Amino acid sequence: MKSGQFVLTCALVVTTVSGASGATPAKVSGATALALAGVIAPLSPVLSGAEKKAVAMLFAANNDIPYKKPIVVTADRIVCRTGNVDITTRNCEITFGKKVKSVNGSTANEIFATQALAGVPPDGAAGSNFESLSKLSCTIDPNAIRRKDGSGADCNFQPGN
Repeated sequence: MKSGQFVLTCALVVTTVSGASGATPAKVSGATALALAGVIAPLSPVLSGAEKKAVAMLFAANNDIPYKKPIVVTADRIVCRTGNVDITTRNCEITFGKKVKSVNGSTANEIFATQALAGVPPDGAAGSNFESLSKLSCTIDPNAIRRKDGSGADCNFQPGN
């Protein structure tokens, strides 16, 4: 094999391997999806008050809600960081279109932990732990959740940035 072909082949292999590691879309359903939607919905600038209240009630184990239509909870990007040196550090930035919401403390911890529950892989840097996802879209169907058969909550997202 000529050296130029070898370099091209190596570049393709590296691109394929690195692309496969974080580029695979993820899907979660059931309780984990409801939890992910439940921690993001209160921050969403696009959901109505009734939709936020419905998701909150479902997440709090109250499925006797007046809201009947499916609710779609979305976020373009979620990046959370906790500190392993400065152990007080807990923050997340959630991007909804052109709006960015920053949260700290227990709210950030909830989002960080829920991303981990959903299978978002952690990444580390000096003194910090990161979790991030993009293109979050969760569909919450109150009518299906009322059946108590494990259905009614589905989320799709892209792990990493």
